Amino acid sequence: MCNEMSLIFDAISTNEGFARMAVAAFITYLNPTIEEIADVKTAVSEAVTNCIIHGYENRGGKIYIHAVIENGVLALEIKDKGVGIEDVEKAMEPLYTSKPQLERSGMGFSFMEAFMDELEVESTPAKGTCVKMKKKLALGDWIVMED
Repeated sequence: MCNEMSLIFDAISTNEGFARMAVAAFITYLNPTIEEIADVKTAVSEAVTNCIIHGYENRGGKIYIHAVIENGVLALEIKDKGVGIEDVEKAMEPLYTSKPQLERSGMGFSFMEAFMDELEVESTPAKGTCVKMKKKLALGDWIVMED
């Protein structure tokens, strides 16, 4: 069974909570644990915040989320069409931030990596960034969707 959704929304801080809740609502039919919901919401929050602050530098734009659930695995792609990342490997180092003046912790990618089972970051300077994450959900008593 496969289920998918896509969202496009403005890259403004008030939409970070919307993104978290939308993805959390999308996985609810699998009856995830509270810990799984919290993990997914945290990872989504970090990725969306990165789009707003780093991708678009708080100047607006669009954030794109594509989510697929297949065989109990949530696959997420969260992307922007912002400034991109010059050195993805460096950006993924714990405590590294390109915006120290904003008192950023530099832990966004580390949190995503800790809370999800897989993390991949693709970025092209001046074209944007795509964060791909996967998480296997426990699949408690899940509801079968009928066509």
